[in-house]
Amino acid sequence: MRLVASDMDGTILGHDGRISSRTVRAFHACRAAGIKLVFVTGRPPRWLAPLDEQMGHTGTVICSNGAVVWDFDADRLISAQLMGLDDVLHIRQIIKNLRPSALFAAETLSGFHLEPGFIENDSSELLAEVTPAPLADTLTPDDGVVKFLAILREGTADDFLAEVAPAVGQLATVTHSAPGVAMLELSAPGVNKAVALAKYAESLGIDAADVVAFGDMPNDIEMLRWAGHGYAMASGHPDAIRAAGQVAPAFEDDGVAQILEARLAMLGNFTAN
Repeated sequence: MRLVASDMDGTILGHDGRISSRTVRAFHACRAAGIKLVFVTGRPPRWLAPLDEQMGHTGTVICSNGAVVWDFDADRLISAQLMGLDDVLHIRQIIKNLRPSALFAAETLSGFHLEPGFIENDSSELLAEVTPAPLADTLTPDDGVVKFLAILREGTADDFLAEVAPAVGQLATVTHSAPGVAMLELSAPGVNKAVALAKYAESLGIDAADVVAFGDMPNDIEMLRWAGHGYAMASGHPDAIRAAGQVAPAFEDDGVAQILEARLAMLGNFTAN
């Protein structure tokens, strides 16, 4: 175990925005043992505050499902895989033809764009920052779309994915990660967490066999398959559990911490308090 790669939401971070003290201790013990840490999330860089405030994380974070690699210390972009504006608008029309009730949003390097109705709760923090408007009116070729979102108010994300993925073909990578919401996340072709993580591990001279990865949703599947030791959370999506080589205890049971403690104990680097 030379590198630990972990998803955030539903894996180490709860709906309350908290990371358990046990999980924080386990990550700190990894760092003290000389094991590298990288967080691999669907979140954009501006939503990484829990890693700083609760974890004291330093180093690299892979964001937006692998489309963005971020230097957390310097608060700067390392690399980004962008979707072209024409492709975004074309994909939007394909999905709209399939599901006329679909609504859309776009995550860019500089912010967030959303259509009216995309977020139902008008008091949300996003709507305090963004004026909803048609994407064709607010996006420009210079914006740099890293993640395109499509949402339905009915059905499941699994059914929506099964319908949309074949229709968009080679135009985008399609996945989902929000439990209980029929929302799809689309990135440039070939972009996923595994691709970005593999490049990062290679830059450190670390093979897949020495990587331990944790995740809980379909956007983690490729990463869990790539890592030498991929753990899906027992509380996670069935597809992620099937894809992973191993299953960690549920998020509610500090599953990531339990696995890390056991692995560190085998190396003689962890003693329970």
